[in-house]
Amino acid sequence: MIKAEGWINGIIRELIASWAIAKKDVAIYYFKPNILVSSALFPLFMFLAFAVGRPAEPVTLVPGLIAITILFSSSSIEPVSIPIERRMKTFDRLLSAPISLHAIILGESLSGFFYSIVVASVPFAIGLVVFWTVPVNVLPFIAGVVLTAFCFATMGTLFASYPTDNPGDIMSMLNLVRLPLIFISGIFVPLSSIPFPGQYISFFSPLTYGADLIKGGFDDTTIFHPLVDIAVLCFFILFFQVLANMLYKKFNE
Repeated sequence: MIKAEGWINGIIRELIASWAIAKKDVAIYYFKPNILVSSALFPLFMFLAFAVGRPAEPVTLVPGLIAITILFSSSSIEPVSIPIERRMKTFDRLLSAPISLHAIILGESLSGFFYSIVVASVPFAIGLVVFWTVPVNVLPFIAGVVLTAFCFATMGTLFASYPTDNPGDIMSMLNLVRLPLIFISGIFVPLSSIPFPGQYISFFSPLTYGADLIKGGFDDTTIFHPLVDIAVLCFFILFFQVLANMLYKKFNE
């Protein structure tokens, strides 16, 4: 009984530490110009470049804009905050604090997660007010937004493990992954219209499953079963978290 109580208290202490790290990032990094551009303006302009003039219904365009916004906003905080903190030597102090590496990575990921939820509410509100696009199935929509946001927030934390104090180095590597994901995940081009090699590669993109859930929330149709989408996104979250722990441990030995 005492052992179980100590284990629970340890988990609570780690979660409190993760929350403190997330709050620190909220206060310092959320309104930096480079983060605002990469997380909100860039996905908006990219979406407009491909969406304007296309004979697509708002029920198709709005979920796509939400998915792209989540992809960029959730993975934009950590690649900026962690290199800056390396340069200021505050990240070293964080690593030496009496908390686990798991708590640090979770806290950094939570900062991107919360930021993404806030930013994604903007295209959702625009779709609701301007185009009257209302989710017809709320549960898949919420699951898609939450899991996709946390998945790519963790991916941003993973890329930020690269030992550099220059945010541009990490952003360059991250965009080499984020941009192709947009085109193989069924957002601009339906998966059925993508040539076969692209369709096969799309199965390895977490954005494929997140966008499928979000779109399913609006029109109640999904390519995969919603439980499959949820299971795959949970797998990617776990995979990114574990791999991030390994890399941070390796680069900070």
